[in-house]
Amino acid sequence: METEHNAWWKEAVVYQIYPRSFMDGNGDGIGDLKGIIGKLDYLRWLGVDVIWLCPIYKSPNDDMGYDISDYRAIMDEFGTMDDFEQMLVGIHERGMKLVMDLVVNHTSDEHEWFVQSRASRDNPYRDYYIWRDRPNNWASFFGGSAWELDGRTGQYYLHLFSRKQPDLNWENPKVRSEIYDMMRWWLDKGVDGFRMDVINCISKVPGLPDAPGEGGLAWGGAFFLNGPRVHEYLKEMHTEVLSRYDVMTVGETLSVTPEQALEYVGFDRAELNMVFQFEMMDIDAGPGGKWDLKSWKLSEFKRIFSRWQTALAGSGWNSLYLNNHDQPRLVSRFGNDGRYRIESAKMLATLLHTLQGTPFVYQGEEIGMTNVHFDSIDQYRDIETINWYNEQVAKGERSVDEIVKSIHAKGRDNSRTPMQWSSAHNAGFSDGLPWLQVNENYREINVEQQLADPDSVLHYYRRLIQLRKRHPVMVYGNYDLLYPADEKIYAFVRELGNAALLTVLNFTDEQQVFLCPEHLCPKGFELVLSNYEVGDANLPTRLSLRPYEARVFIASPASGRVDV
Repeated sequence: METEHNAWWKEAVVYQIYPRSFMDGNGDGIGDLKGIIGKLDYLRWLGVDVIWLCPIYKSPNDDMGYDISDYRAIMDEFGTMDDFEQMLVGIHERGMKLVMDLVVNHTSDEHEWFVQSRASRDNPYRDYYIWRDRPNNWASFFGGSAWELDGRTGQYYLHLFSRKQPDLNWENPKVRSEIYDMMRWWLDKGVDGFRMDVINCISKVPGLPDAPGEGGLAWGGAFFLNGPRVHEYLKEMHTEVLSRYDVMTVGETLSVTPEQALEYVGFDRAELNMVFQFEMMDIDAGPGGKWDLKSWKLSEFKRIFSRWQTALAGSGWNSLYLNNHDQPRLVSRFGNDGRYRIESAKMLATLLHTLQGTPFVYQGEEIGMTNVHFDSIDQYRDIETINWYNEQVAKGERSVDEIVKSIHAKGRDNSRTPMQWSSAHNAGFSDGLPWLQVNENYREINVEQQLADPDSVLHYYRRLIQLRKRHPVMVYGNYDLLYPADEKIYAFVRELGNAALLTVLNFTDEQQVFLCPEHLCPKGFELVLSNYEVGDANLPTRLSLRPYEARVFIASPASGRVDV
């Protein structure tokens, strides 16, 4: 069925690759482009439509590639531009598309623009970055002040992230012109879109005032998140670049509400296709922020998803994810990575692929990879994790055990351990010493083993993706939550024309009962997918669910059951 706003990027399933950890093609312990090329047939078999590639640009790697020193060159560790072009051809030949990471809030301090900018106060590139005689009190996302004194010129430059990631000055039209020209360069090569890193940070409040707080550093998000000119800049980007290509765009937007998100993704806004929201990523964070662990309730989990499903319906579009390169593994965070790892991994996948929006699968998610519990801080590579650990130890307010517990739960290296391809040495990722230690459970959790098991998490993901392609109701249907206060079961209905979908999910490790609402039971729902073997395909009025059981029912002229 056609709708006013049908688009290929809504119907797509995206697979995110963190190149450093995906597959090593030359044996140096670091994933690379040749490694990706060798796994394109696997991704095509899985059924994904789009590959999102984390940064592969030239970089000194202070923040694992998110500190770019040359936007038009490939990082030596990852390969060459010839390798990139071969990869791009291979992706397109298999009917898939490629989305690149666009990191334009900041560059590396080794980028030529910044090298020139810090050379002297009257350098033509000085105004490409944000310089001040005195710093304000903003704190960096990575700890410490967001300002760094440059001894050569006696001024401070702004860096919301690492000190080696100076913020670009988007107020300068020359900066914007350079960025748009670079974007066109990649799109003309055949790239199919961009994931835009911290894109809602690019506009700062004029004057850069101090953030409220009693002395010392303070959170200045109100002065650089969703700033006064951000929509002006994105509309200009759309006019100058994006409107001239058939592309997919997704913005990483910290701390946006659904209402704010619509200003970025509204169908009439001419800015972005979708954004990554972080409300769900904050569900288990206490008053002290990310590292302050707290338990979460299913009712709140449902409230957040439902809020976004409802607010954007008919006016904008959702992205659907529960983990990525910056977040812990979804089965460890929201499921049960012990006894019920397989069942809960399948259940969470069912949730994401039956909501309205574009599903994003992060590498290893499709085999149920878990968080890693390293014994020593020396085994970690993530700058945010290391900085926080050192700060906490220096403060002496927490025990080392408490600090490590938070890192085990929330550290970014949880998602960055090498992809587990087989039970061979180093999980089949590399013949060399991996840049980051492989999770020790690779012998039990790997692609090779799951390819041979038709009941694996991997095969379940493939069936889910196939099912979504067969049923437009899974893509375009509206959303209606059932039993919002239930702390055990998440159930919802999607409807499109004469087709209806019912998803029922048990979020516990105990048996639960779902009572079918009277208005649904007469619809003739038929089971099309379950993560357990099921005898009866009909929807009973009283449905008994096993631990972490997921069932998907569809009522339509032809349900198209996908056998499990």
